[in-house]
Amino acid sequence: MFLENTVNHEEQFGWIEVISGSMFSGKTEELIRRLKRAQFAQQKVEIFKPAIDVRYDDEMVVSHDANEIRSTPVPAAANIPLLANDCQVVGIDEAQFFDDEIVAVCNALANRGIRVIVAGLDMDFKGNPFGPMPALMATAEYVTKVHAVCTRTGNLAQYSYRKTADEKVVMLGEQQEYEPLSRAAYYKAMLSDKLKDMDVKTEEVNDKNTS
Repeated sequence: MFLENTVNHEEQFGWIEVISGSMFSGKTEELIRRLKRAQFAQQKVEIFKPAIDVRYDDEMVVSHDANEIRSTPVPAAANIPLLANDCQVVGIDEAQFFDDEIVAVCNALANRGIRVIVAGLDMDFKGNPFGPMPALMATAEYVTKVHAVCTRTGNLAQYSYRKTADEKVVMLGEQQEYEPLSRAAYYKAMLSDKLKDMDVKTEEVNDKNTS
């Protein structure tokens, strides 16, 4: 899955690890696990998250299972290299919310000999690749895709279905707003939403014609 010791110990370059998947798949849990192992090994670790992510705590990176680790909220990817001096390991949570510069930042850190561990959603609620995540996965040495359990079928879930009508791509939420679905369940849910939308529009047209 990933290496904590390179074969050639004279090489000064680091590497990038990406942990991706849907909501409720354990991405942040896995990120915290790796970072705490590095801290236990007395390595210097810095953790960052987007400043907009204040769902559980302003500063802590917190998983859905309430596991947590202290982090530094930053408004943009460009802030990370300025705060990651003399680090051996850098952790980044919710990478999909960062601007595209996060890709260059992660590669620059790895080129400085730093182990970079990134976690983020690989797809948005519409099933499209989310922000900089595709580019991060393409340039990373190690990619781990984790899965949730579909709330409707019990199969592996890879989609984050949004239960509200909000169309914004970036919308923080929890179980009230999202649920993890398998491919089949997600397809049926999206089809059902389209049919409901068509019914609503038809009713609006009929109301206008009768008024």
